[in-house]
Amino acid sequence: MKRSAENKLQVVAVRVDPAIERRLRLLAEVTGRRQSFFLQQMIENGIAAMEETWLPPAVLAQVRDGTLPAREPERVAAPDLFGDLFADQS
Repeated sequence: MKRSAENKLQVVAVRVDPAIERRLRLLAEVTGRRQSFFLQQMIENGIAAMEETWLPPAVLAQVRDGTLPAREPERVAAPDLFGDLFADQS
């Protein structure tokens, strides 16, 4: 599948136990695939079980039928380091 703006993959960082990381690295090295391939497979194959366990039934129904509204990312307003330094001084 060719990547476009609509289907661009997102990066997620996760901390794992060193033993898990070694197992994942070995799996990648022996098979010639990337660690990210196996992580993607684990997520895709396990997310449904997690949703069933952790989401309320009404939310799960919205996820399954595709009607869950997208959440806007929270934006933390950074303070303006220069204040009015470059404001029009007319």
